[in-house]
Amino acid sequence: QAQLLESGGGLVQPGESLRLSCVASGSIFDINAMRWYRRVPGKQRELVATISKDGFTNYADSVKGRFTISRDNRKNTVYLQMDSLKPEDTAVYSCNMEIQPTRFSAEDSRWGQGTQVTVSS
Repeated sequence: QAQLLESGGGLVQPGESLRLSCVASGSIFDINAMRWYRRVPGKQRELVATISKDGFTNYADSVKGRFTISRDNRKNTVYLQMDSLKPEDTAVYSCNMEIQPTRFSAEDSRWGQGTQVTVSS
């Protein structure tokens, strides 16, 4: 099975930037959609951004114009560039990928452990 590992979280002040990375390793034949989610304790998980295999992107209204999702298919990696961060962006951010482990297997939805992003002055 493939494993996902996020990095890049941390504590920043409002208005600053962070770049999250998520790399997939293990049994990987192909990767379709890649996504970033976030979750705040006591609230429902929110889909932040999606990027298709061909590079088409989609964003939650709350992050449009501030966040940018990108991917490097050669490195099995998805990124989330977060600019103009606000306190309400504070959450645990998790990546999700639709991974086909082998040529003849079905896609499997894989998740990372999550990385904490805290925006506070």
